[in-house]
Amino acid sequence: MWALGDYTEVAPFLEPCAIKLAVACGLEPGMSVLDVAAGNGNFALAAAARGASVVATDLTPRMLELGRARSAAAGVEIDWRLGDAEQLPLPDESFDVVASVFGAIFAPRPELVAREMFRVCRHDGLVAMANYSWQGFLGDYAMLLARYSNPAPIPLPSPFEWGDPEVVRRRFDGLASDIELRPETLIMSFASPDARFAFWERTNGPTIALRSMLPPERYAEFRAEAVSLMGGTDLESRYLVVLARK
Repeated sequence: MWALGDYTEVAPFLEPCAIKLAVACGLEPGMSVLDVAAGNGNFALAAAARGASVVATDLTPRMLELGRARSAAAGVEIDWRLGDAEQLPLPDESFDVVASVFGAIFAPRPELVAREMFRVCRHDGLVAMANYSWQGFLGDYAMLLARYSNPAPIPLPSPFEWGDPEVVRRRFDGLASDIELRPETLIMSFASPDARFAFWERTNGPTIALRSMLPPERYAEFRAEAVSLMGGTDLESRYLVVLARK
């Protein structure tokens, strides 16, 4: 699904959050960093720019292709690898910082994600995340998509649960010695209301999939609700920054 849209258009909106997380991690030259579910490399590039040695993994071959092209164009050396956030293809205690920006939250088994991120993190290292929260546009849009979609054959936890501080503390219980949680806001600005939904139809995988599955009249209903939900030209969403010491 994530290969359906054009992620290269989405990444610039999310890049400030990745840079902010890189700063919060206190990255320094010589540190070893893993970017989990890296997309096309927002956090990986931010870490490399600070002198870190970076490995970036993603489950989607298309994202690896985009990431390799992006890092090559920037003249940055990043080790791109195919990898599942629930079963990282890396040895124990390999990295000083293990991070994910709006990526690992989409894996269907969060307990495995938590375990894997801490497994590959060194003792006294840092597991860092930027996680969508329910509050704001993205959470509301996810609920709208769910209303128009067929239910999953097996109930799965929502990615947005990662934005709940209590859920994070529960998932990291026994793995982290210390957890710092910071609420933040993501703002996506558009030139006009028309540009806003056109962007979503063009770039958002779940929206593209829904459009292909729904009858035209049903999709028109969804579109009308989505446009109403979007309101003005700025879309604001809350997210949670997680800094967890192993």
